[in-house]
Amino acid sequence: MTMPRLFLIGVLIVLGGCEVGPDFKQPAPPDASGYTKQPLLKTASARTRGGVAQEFVADRDIPAEWWTLFHSESLNQLIEQALHANPDLDAAQAALRQANENVYAQQGALFPQVGVGLQAERERLSGATFGQPNLHATFSLVTPTLNIAYAPDVFGGTQRAIESLEAQADYQRFQLEATYLTLTSNVVVAAITEASLRGQIAATQDIIRDQAEQLRVVRSRFDLGAAAQSDVLTQEAQLAQTRATLPPLQKQLAQTRNQLTALSGRSPDREVGEIFELASMQLPSELPLSLPSQLVEQRPDIRAAEAQLHSASAEIGVATANQLPQFSITGALGTVAPGFTNVFSASNGAWSIIGGVTQTLFDAGTLLHRKRAAVAAFEQTAAQYRSTVIKALQSVADALRALQSDAEALVAQTAAERAAFASLDLARRQYQLGAIDYLTLLNAQRTWQQTRISLVQAEANRYADTAALFQALGGGWWHRTDVAANAS
Repeated sequence: MTMPRLFLIGVLIVLGGCEVGPDFKQPAPPDASGYTKQPLLKTASARTRGGVAQEFVADRDIPAEWWTLFHSESLNQLIEQALHANPDLDAAQAALRQANENVYAQQGALFPQVGVGLQAERERLSGATFGQPNLHATFSLVTPTLNIAYAPDVFGGTQRAIESLEAQADYQRFQLEATYLTLTSNVVVAAITEASLRGQIAATQDIIRDQAEQLRVVRSRFDLGAAAQSDVLTQEAQLAQTRATLPPLQKQLAQTRNQLTALSGRSPDREVGEIFELASMQLPSELPLSLPSQLVEQRPDIRAAEAQLHSASAEIGVATANQLPQFSITGALGTVAPGFTNVFSASNGAWSIIGGVTQTLFDAGTLLHRKRAAVAAFEQTAAQYRSTVIKALQSVADALRALQSDAEALVAQTAAERAAFASLDLARRQYQLGAIDYLTLLNAQRTWQQTRISLVQAEANRYADTAALFQALGGGWWHRTDVAANAS
């Protein structure tokens, strides 16, 4: 082998390990030490359903099945159904498989491409072509070939393309985790909404029974001449107004049931059998609180944004490699024989090997601008990543504030409902004794009705806020392997 050939092979081997373009570096975690100016340690407590004080435990890890902390067997069963039947998860798993297959396909470019061919001809030759019209010949020609093509990845453009596709596969992986988290969170919130609506409907029905009894009392007093007809009409109107609030609540309940059915992967005619009430759920007393530096590792949307940033970084390398010389090696090995019986005869062998290199000299700036576009895309993705981190921190801060505020609101609402009920009870006795007019009693009824419904809503808010915090912190997906294993 001549020295120039040895030199060329050595250069290709050395350059084959070179990858142009920037090497991706994971973004630094946020320098925030917390989510609020003042650390939140514990929420207020109220002596009512869902009124337990909740403590924020720093660095407490989140279980993969965080919804089990509500201790609702019906909720656990419904989420299990949703994870097995929801089509959104199936779509996300298929997208991940597609991304992985694209990686495997691109990895094939690192290896030689080998193909075989066979061409068989039957030809009649006329001597007239050569000025001998009486000469005629018929012959066969068989040409089997083995073709090899290889493009050495001298500047690492193929490796960068693989790196970009691997990052896109990571993106799909975290999109799958985000779909998983969104699905489970939606089921939990819908279940809590159903429980809240059932509580409001039950409270409204109690109020309707109470007002119907009050109407009976007023009518009795009217029959005895102790009440005016206007009092009867006013009570009838109040009862009718309360009854009118029931159908909208029932409509919302039916729609929430439809939502739960759809989340579980069923059609509306196959409604889920689980029933949810606030009394059957337990509010977790200890809540995990990850540090902001941990949040960037736990939130699937942040991890997905980081994967997109990695892909954009690799694309700069691809664009840079496209500006440099492109190398190729092709070869062919075969025979040319007058028939199949002579195909493997050594005397009929033929081969060729071709090495090539191309370098763009003028393209009106096409490759340069493509590289600049790749750089701009990276800068755009970097800004989107920072925005994702900021919004994630905000969502945790919002959940913490909601937990604190709604706990205090529940304390106030509990006191308001008890005071309103005591006021109504006193007003009823005073009205029966003739000490107050009917308008005063009616106002007491309305106040108690409003506080009774508001109390149920305040209780449900604490459950929903707790679910929102688990979702904002990432939902513990890093402890799970089931979905990822099924998707790979």
